[in-house]
Amino acid sequence: MLDTAVPDLGHVLDALGPSLMWPLTVPPSGPVPVSGVLVFERRAPLPLPPVRDAILLAVGVGTAEAQAKELVGSAAEAGYACLVVKSFGEPVTELVEAAQRSGIVLLAADELVAWHHLDAMISSALAPTARSGQTAGVPAAGDLFALANAIAGMVGGAVVIEDPHRRILAYSTLPGQAVDEGRRQGILGLQVPDGPDYDEQYRVLSRAERACRFPAVPGGLPRLGVAVRVGSEVLGSVWVVDAGEHLDSAAGQALHDVSDNVALHLLAARTAVSAVRRGYAGLLRRLLTDPSSAIAVAPQLGLDPNLPVAVAAFAVASVDAGDVLTEHTADRLADLVSLHCEARYGSHGCALIDRTVYALLPGGSSPKHRELVADIARRAHGALRVSIRAGLGSLVQDLRSSASSRADADLVLRVLAERSGDPEPCQVATIDEVWAGATLSVLARTLAAHEVLPRWLGPAVRAHDLEHGTAYASTILAYLEADGDTAVASHRLSVHPNTIRYRLSRAGDIFGFDLADPDQRLVLWLRLRLGDRLGW
Repeated sequence: MLDTAVPDLGHVLDALGPSLMWPLTVPPSGPVPVSGVLVFERRAPLPLPPVRDAILLAVGVGTAEAQAKELVGSAAEAGYACLVVKSFGEPVTELVEAAQRSGIVLLAADELVAWHHLDAMISSALAPTARSGQTAGVPAAGDLFALANAIAGMVGGAVVIEDPHRRILAYSTLPGQAVDEGRRQGILGLQVPDGPDYDEQYRVLSRAERACRFPAVPGGLPRLGVAVRVGSEVLGSVWVVDAGEHLDSAAGQALHDVSDNVALHLLAARTAVSAVRRGYAGLLRRLLTDPSSAIAVAPQLGLDPNLPVAVAAFAVASVDAGDVLTEHTADRLADLVSLHCEARYGSHGCALIDRTVYALLPGGSSPKHRELVADIARRAHGALRVSIRAGLGSLVQDLRSSASSRADADLVLRVLAERSGDPEPCQVATIDEVWAGATLSVLARTLAAHEVLPRWLGPAVRAHDLEHGTAYASTILAYLEADGDTAVASHRLSVHPNTIRYRLSRAGDIFGFDLADPDQRLVLWLRLRLGDRLGW
């Protein structure tokens, strides 16, 4: 029999534990249904929930501010079930009274937890809980927090479940189970701390077929770990703290046995995350193709439509655009870009459009955006083992201008692709860094699109060279790019300067141009310089 359980506030609070989020108002006696989580930012309008009973995160709103009390009333009228605030030591008495009058549950969050991390944890706790003929006490597919608690109770130690990138997806909250400082910091940031000791443990675990026991790292406690696999693919890992060093081989076997069950949950969770990402990708795709939709799309992306943004574009540097492997790699690239952008900004969306991955980078400055784009490109190259190109568009004044930034990012990718030679493993540039090449690329397309412009000169010189074995095109181009210095041009072509002078004189007679005319020099250089791009 199918029993579709509607998530409630109690389920969320139990999943996250009392140290991360707790009620400020007296909870109602009955269940409080919750349907999702949305973000309010103080300079943005209140996002309207698609359905009632959502949780609203009050980002940047002080509990002692008048705006906070106004938000309580507005959120209650809009149908929100809960409002989450961070007090930072400010008084909350008046805000609690306002919430009780409005009938909305007021919650407090730990100030050390980033808002987008809290958003991710609540979303994970609200994962689909449809049950169909399952055994009593067994968590539903996708309910990772309940699964973590079940493993903790079975094995006998505090549990964390991680993805392959060491992001913490869920953790146990059973009372009386000790945790160390590394686990606490990991939970607060939803990311395992960096360090050589941890690196070595993950290397060992990735090669092991069964559960492994690891000694305590400095300041930590011993742990058991097991890699979670489907076939040869590592979906993640499960770690159990062995506070009293009492977990024996039976505990290790139990952890190994449960790994298949964890794999099913991780697959279900990944499917749910993919669905959410597809939703954000659809919103971003709409925004980039229809700038007029900015006002409607911004609240759904959790963005202020009036804040500056930049668009970054990522692509696999493949020689075969029709390669099936390239298409698969582009999908994986989209996942990696989404992962890193979510970690930095929260759920603002990435979209894969015609094998190019676009990411919306809100606020900030161009140098910081470039640093992030370069870091993502390097990590993507390391993970996918393919050459990656990344372009950063200009920082535009608001969300309505994001299509302009996207056009810049596309142009950067085109310039990087047009560079001669084998592609570097990781090519990254901003529109300001490639302005000259970008200008030539635009000119090439403009010239190619205007049939009324005279096109005979460039092709005529190249055709003459091909038919008669001459080198007029390369000589003229070398001369012009040497600013008319015959000695420099002759050195580049490894010929005598008199040969350069003779060729230029003969070319002028044959084709009828005058290199003393600056306009003719400019147009002739463009024709020869862009000939390959124009197919001449």
